[in-house]
Amino acid sequence: MLPLFPLAAAASGDVPLWLIGPFALLLLLIATMPLTPPRIKHLWEHYYPHISVALGAAVAVYYVLRMPGGGAVLGHTMLEYVSFIVLIGSLFVVSGGIHLKVKGGATPWENVIFLAVGAVAANFIGTTGASMVLIRPWIRMNKVRISAYHIVFFIFIVSNIGGALTPIGDPPLFLGYLRGVPFFWLLEHVVAEWLFTLGAVLAAFWVFDRRSFARMPAPLQRSAEGEDVWQFRGAINGLFLLAIIGAVFLPETYFIRELTMLAAAVASYRLTPKRIHEENAFGFGPIKEVAFLFVGIFATMMPALGYLAQHGTEFGFTKPLQYYFASGSLSAVLDNAPTYVNFLQLAQTTAAAANPAAFAGASGPAAVRVLLEQQPLYVVAVSLGAVFFGAMTYIGNGPNFMVKSIAQDAGVHCPSFFGYVFRFSLPILLPILALGGWIFL
Repeated sequence: MLPLFPLAAAASGDVPLWLIGPFALLLLLIATMPLTPPRIKHLWEHYYPHISVALGAAVAVYYVLRMPGGGAVLGHTMLEYVSFIVLIGSLFVVSGGIHLKVKGGATPWENVIFLAVGAVAANFIGTTGASMVLIRPWIRMNKVRISAYHIVFFIFIVSNIGGALTPIGDPPLFLGYLRGVPFFWLLEHVVAEWLFTLGAVLAAFWVFDRRSFARMPAPLQRSAEGEDVWQFRGAINGLFLLAIIGAVFLPETYFIRELTMLAAAVASYRLTPKRIHEENAFGFGPIKEVAFLFVGIFATMMPALGYLAQHGTEFGFTKPLQYYFASGSLSAVLDNAPTYVNFLQLAQTTAAAANPAAFAGASGPAAVRVLLEQQPLYVVAVSLGAVFFGAMTYIGNGPNFMVKSIAQDAGVHCPSFFGYVFRFSLPILLPILALGGWIFL
């Protein structure tokens, strides 16, 4: 997720632990309602916007009336939400005007190459941009045997792991760049772990895909060989995509960033031929679902982030591996961008306590530079934890839920919230991430 405005500080009053309850309840509903009997599931599908907004509003009212400085925190949070939904919504509209056909098809090795290219692309156009542009071609090229694991591994690789090398790649890293981490610093320090993690996840995908491909009858295997030509239609939307990515670096004054993104989205929608939208089965259902659910997530998440900001130093973290798993575990269920910022600040506090002379008189970007010199593995651990573990759940990173919604809108079966976690994240992704952290941190 990409908060384009400065992250709000925690309210000055103590955040009561019980106030995290609405956030936990909303996550529970998102996870369990799709698994309920049809009648209850239908009620959820009809009323989820009201429930999400109501839970968010309850927390918002408490912050305004009972928390000193709570109104300012709520204001910043809603600005972050607007920035998030404008970014992801504009990318959704623009990518819906791009019709990409890939030479070749859905053989296991071609799928691996496609995902690897998507991972690299995520560092240039962001995980959100890469996800929105590539998910529809990915579904089309695998249409003969599209399965739940195709969507899950796409989220793992393109929507999360891929974007760990540059500040453009993933929102937490962009915030680190704004706070003093040099643009190419991560590229110089995390390539080995990025390659290890990406290679291991691609290998796991190949095992799944090879088994699926081998089970297909020979005629279907031949039909999976795909197109003989490359095709890229809606090329003007490539310019709109670049405009949206470039807008991330524009001044935040007077909503210049958001207005630029909205202008690109409106122009794209009006200029894209209707035939391309029809071929992409483009509709606004997925962005509507994300908009309503995430307004509740952003609002109810405030107490969880505030509690972390107030009590983070009590955790006693002193080793990079602790920062890796701590920032990762929270990034799996919270917005990984503010989680990154909180743990970056916590790492700075820990390093300053161990070597106060090195940090004497340093603040802001200067203090971050000292941290990079004194404890570079702290920054590596927080960065990779926030980026990699965002793939652990559907809500760990903004593109995850959008990819799921687009896939479901296209008629692809996606695992439930618990199915995603217990069938894929915990048994496949987590051991790879744990092994990578143990080796490199």
